[in-house]
Amino acid sequence: MAKKIPMRQCVGCQGMHNKKEMLRILKTPEEKIILDITGKKNGRGAYICRNKECFEKARASKGLERSFKRAVAPEIYDGLLKEFEHLDE
Repeated sequence: MAKKIPMRQCVGCQGMHNKKEMLRILKTPEEKIILDITGKKNGRGAYICRNKECFEKARASKGLERSFKRAVAPEIYDGLLKEFEHLDE
């Protein structure tokens, strides 16, 4: 029997993709919002495709706000975007 591939929905484009191909954004128990490179940190996670277009869509549609059920400050988005762009290098 074939092994099931875990799928997650992107908060930007709303498409279902393989979990391993996506980035996890995490709300820690201390209410901090960070990029979880390992995908194993403790907290509530939201997934996003590894492209800037999905990140911008998530920002415009307030995808992270819906996932975390709280407001996300613009400077948090800016910080995540810097980390996001650093990954592509």
